[in-house]
Order: sequence, then structure tokens, then C-alpha cells
Amino acid sequence: MPLSTDQQAEIDEAREGGSKTLRPVAPALEEILFRALPVLDQGFVRVVDYMGDDAAVVQAARVSYGRGTKKVSEDRGLINYLMRHRHTTPFEMCEIKYHVKLPIFVARQWIRHRTANVNEYSARYSILDNEFYIPKPEHLAAQSKANRQGRDQLLAGKEAERVFALLRKDAELVYEHYMEMLNEGETGQPLDPERSGLARELARMNLSLAFYTQWYWKTNLHNLMHFLSLRADAHAQYEIRVYAETMLDTLKRWCPFCHDAFMEYRMGGAHLSKTGLAAVKRMIAGERVDQKSSGLNPREWRELMSALGLSSK
Repeated sequence: MPLSTDQQAEIDEAREGGSKTLRPVAPALEEILFRALPVLDQGFVRVVDYMGDDAAVVQAARVSYGRGTKKVSEDRGLINYLMRHRHTTPFEMCEIKYHVKLPIFVARQWIRHRTANVNEYSARYSILDNEFYIPKPEHLAAQSKANRQGRDQLLAGKEAERVFALLRKDAELVYEHYMEMLNEGETGQPLDPERSGLARELARMNLSLAFYTQWYWKTNLHNLMHFLSLRADAHAQYEIRVYAETMLDTLKRWCPFCHDAFMEYRMGGAHLSKTGLAAVKRMIAGERVDQKSSGLNPREWRELMSALGLSSK
């Protein structure tokens, strides 16, 4: 169950209440504000607050100009310029806060982005729910032999069935032991009056990384786009990539001009090294260039050829 009853009630109350504001708002983002956008089997992403919009970025860049004193086309052009030339400070004027429910192993990967304010659900004070992530068959794959961080061929047949059985069996077993060690019922009463039970901060250590946790994650627009440039990339691990892709849609709703510039210059563009650029110039001049003569190592050469849509052979 992605949302608890209390969480859903809180969301319903917030959306029904509404409030007037003199601050700029993003209408498309307001449509989904507070709502839980499902991710994976039991996770979600929801926007709980935000500050600023495209105009805030433009205003910060111009400083001396007020809101609405320039044409929309000029605003878009300025944002494109800022993105293209990596002028990041104006993008820091906007902030957004997410409530995310995610597997612990995804959270540990995510927390490496140290440019946000984070407050996570505490298993020292509360009992974790019996919710754990099980991959879908199309995401159950063997270790890649060429990439230590990647996957290769999908598991199938009896091998896949055995892995699924182990994943579920192990998760169910450790949660059973977790509850046994806690010795607490739903209302806090001892399950076995003859035992005192283990402290929550100790009982949690037996749970696996597949169990779900939750946190509030607040960041500015610049750091959000940096996070998305890495985690919404095709090379990112699937389980964190789907969260980033969901957040990419919230960016589009929030700051559409910034989103379009981001997709054009960051996600859709390519960065060339000095040597790579020289190789491209030689190709344009009609010179035959291969990996050895390019000055690039094999991996750099493959990446360059991929960016140009050419064969690396």
C-alpha cells in the first residue's frame, strides 16, 4: 500500500482546503500538488511544496528588471543562454520539496547527492511497515560481465522462479523476526508478556535493503537538474531512474522553460573533450579518423561514436 490511511487523509484535506497567495504559482504543478505519483511496486513521489518558477530564474538573472517587463520569447531565450553557458546561480532561486517512498537500497544510492535537505523516517522511533520491493520479471537480470555496475541478460525459467522465491522468502522471514524481536503489537502492547522485546533501534538492523523507507527531500532547481541529469540517464540503475523520470515530469510542470532548456542542452546534448572535439573537426574536414589516430582511449571513442550516431568499429 503506497500511502497510509493517515497520509491519504492529510493529502485530501490539503487539496480540499486550498489557500490564496500573492506568490507566483505553477498551474500545471498545482494540479498534482500533494498527490502521490506511483513508482515501482509500492513507492511514490509527491510534491509537497515549491517556491519560484521560470520567471524567478529570469528575474534573478536580470536583477534590475521586475517580473513581466520582458517578452516571453526573451525569457525563454535568456533561460536557454543560462543553461547553455552553465550560469547556475539563477536556477538556485527556485526550490522544491518532495515526499518520497523508496526502497532503502535506492535511498542509499540517492543520498550520495549531498545537495539537499533530507529528513528520513526513523526506525528508531517508529516500526517499519511490512513493505519490500520485488522486481518485475523484466528487471530481473544477471550481472554484466562488461560493466561492474550494470545488468546483462534477463533471468528466466526455473532460475528466475528460484530468485523470486528467495527474495520474497527472505524478506518475509526477516520481517517476522523483526516483529518477534520487537515484541510489539499494533497498539504497542507486548505480543508475549513474558518478554520485554528488543529496542527498535536494534531490531531494525536485521531488515534487508529491499524494505521501504520514506523521506522529505528539499533542493533547489539547479541541484535538482544535476540529480536528474545523472539519475534520469539511461545508464542509471532502473530502480532510481524511474524515480528521476517521475520527477522530470514534475520539473516540466513546474518550470517548463527550464525543463525544455535542460532537455535541450543537458539531457539531449553531448560534452566533448578537447581531444574529442579535435577528432570531430578532422572528420568534418574529410579526414579518416579511427580510435587509435583520434587520441581517445577505447571507451572515450565508443562514447564519441555513440553521441555522433556512428559505429565505433
